[in-house]
Amino acid sequence: MTGSNVVLRTRILCGLFILAAVLIIARLYFVQIVKGSEFLKSASAQYQEPSQDTQGRGTIFFTTKDGELVAGAVMQSGWRIAIQPKDIVDSTAAYAAMNAIVPIDIQRFTNAAAKKNDPYEEVAFHVADEAVSALRTLKIAGVMYVPDQWRLYPARTLAAQTIGFVGYQGNTKTGVYGLERSYQDTLTIESSDLYVNPFAEIFSNVEAFFSRNPATYTGSIVTSIEPKVQQQLEDTLDGVMEMYTPAVAGGIVMDPHTGEIYAIAVRPSFDLNTYNMVDEVSTYSNPLVEGSYEMGSIMKPLTMAEGIDAGAVTPNTTYNDTGCKDVSGKTICNYDRKARGVVNMQEVLNQSLNLGASFVVNAMGHRTFADYVQRLQLGKKTGIDLPNEAVGQIWSLQSGSDIDFASASFGQSIAVTSIEMIRALSILANGGALPSPHIVTSIKYQSGLSRSMAVPEGIPIVTGETATTVTNMLVEVFDDALLKGILKQEHYSIAAKTGTAQIAIPGGGGYYTDRFLHSFFGYFPAHDPKFIIFLFAKEPHGAEFASATLAHPFMDITKFLINYYDIPPDR
Repeated sequence: MTGSNVVLRTRILCGLFILAAVLIIARLYFVQIVKGSEFLKSASAQYQEPSQDTQGRGTIFFTTKDGELVAGAVMQSGWRIAIQPKDIVDSTAAYAAMNAIVPIDIQRFTNAAAKKNDPYEEVAFHVADEAVSALRTLKIAGVMYVPDQWRLYPARTLAAQTIGFVGYQGNTKTGVYGLERSYQDTLTIESSDLYVNPFAEIFSNVEAFFSRNPATYTGSIVTSIEPKVQQQLEDTLDGVMEMYTPAVAGGIVMDPHTGEIYAIAVRPSFDLNTYNMVDEVSTYSNPLVEGSYEMGSIMKPLTMAEGIDAGAVTPNTTYNDTGCKDVSGKTICNYDRKARGVVNMQEVLNQSLNLGASFVVNAMGHRTFADYVQRLQLGKKTGIDLPNEAVGQIWSLQSGSDIDFASASFGQSIAVTSIEMIRALSILANGGALPSPHIVTSIKYQSGLSRSMAVPEGIPIVTGETATTVTNMLVEVFDDALLKGILKQEHYSIAAKTGTAQIAIPGGGGYYTDRFLHSFFGYFPAHDPKFIIFLFAKEPHGAEFASATLAHPFMDITKFLINYYDIPPDR
């Protein structure tokens, strides 16, 4: 046999093997994927249908600064304890013996044991294997042990409104708040109870790996929430609540370049493992995403950036500040009603002058200002992966009067969400581009494969030069004007601004004179920012301005981040 014949036969045999493999794979695909649901129904008919309560569910992970995954929500396995009342000989003795090992509600047990015609009554839940093993040795007649699974939140209160929880909608268990709701389809593992065919799993993993949207396939979700940063933010907010007793307080720590959120927290909060103990259902919601507010003077840096970008003003442009002025038959004033005389744009930010912000809007023109506000996507959902995102209200700029534009320049008459606001403010830290805030960074499939979530590129709003100019102005605000410069850091440049807004009376009745929303934002190092921080407190007591309530909390978080991430000095 010649060498060429051997090569030919070898190629033919290889071709046949490849063809056979392709046919087998095609057949497996047909059986497991195309007809998989039909065969599953047929097979499932031979077993008791698993209940919703024992379905599997993916894990929700936090991510440490070193890339380590920490479970924020997991499935816990154990047992339920049930009784057959007619077989309980001595209910008092049975209860005493069981309660010595597993705490059981005596009223529940007594009522269940009295139902002699009922074949099945559950008396205890979420029982560990060790406890059930101990109970089995007692051999109490009429006691049954049922395998159980339940959702456990190891960090308890940490990021509660962000994680959300699993609860009932009708008779079905489902995610009802936070990420548990947003990623309900991703987290629900339907086939965890019986048998997972390895070939079907292979095809599913291949499909998931090449899918445009990784979240359309089941698995665990990995978030950008850094647990120690989250804890620091929550501890700081606890301090604000204790000292100033606001109705609500909240905060966000975000990367202004990527939109990854390292921490997002609200107070008051709750323990995810005992969520049913909460009196006010509103505690479950996240006002940073679901509530819109008139934010006040943290709007002024954006107004200034728009005016500079439009070529209407520069930091050295001056105007004559009269303290108050009439606009459309109404009076607008600086916060203290005092005139400053001729001042420049830097002083508008340093002294947070309402008339100065109004001057900038008039200089650029109302339509130009409104166009910038729309380009900043204020009044439009950010697309953050949390449920019930609200939309800011900027309708007053569409056909508003002069007073509406004047008020909007310093953050009144338009209401936006906190997540909209931190996204808009990020253009100052991100070279003029608008990022996409998000929490989930990847999907981790049961096979071990992971897919990163696609994040849209930043949208240019103002030039990089404009962003740098306003950043320099905000550094001066922080170094010299904020609390007379006592927070200035020798080795770190920080850009920041406060906001104190009057709260509108519902129904269009003007503004309360004694109720305010305090806000604060800042980013650092100013010219290469690693973080942007947003804080707010609704109706705080004991201090009129945000510089008193939120400046020091901002610095507490900033110093923690500098030390925790070992950020090098920039000056």
